[in-house]
Amino acid sequence: ATAVSVHTADGAHVGSLKLVSGAWKFKAMGYDAAGRMEPGHGPLTEQHNIAFAAPDAAEVSARLLGALLGPP
Repeated sequence: ATAVSVHTADGAHVGSLKLVSGAWKFKAMGYDAAGRMEPGHGPLTEQHNIAFAAPDAAEVSARLLGALLGPP
């Protein structure tokens, strides 16, 4: 696959990882009040375009979804 959806633990769609020029990049996704997709928006906007070597669930969770929780 060249794209993998990224969801929070409760199932909310927050973006996807896309294979771009040999690197997996996170593409943030948000939704407006009417439920329309807003590329580059959402709760992980600040992490938009972060690169990963592979779509590894543990690394993605640590780097992206950990940002939703903030510092411990």
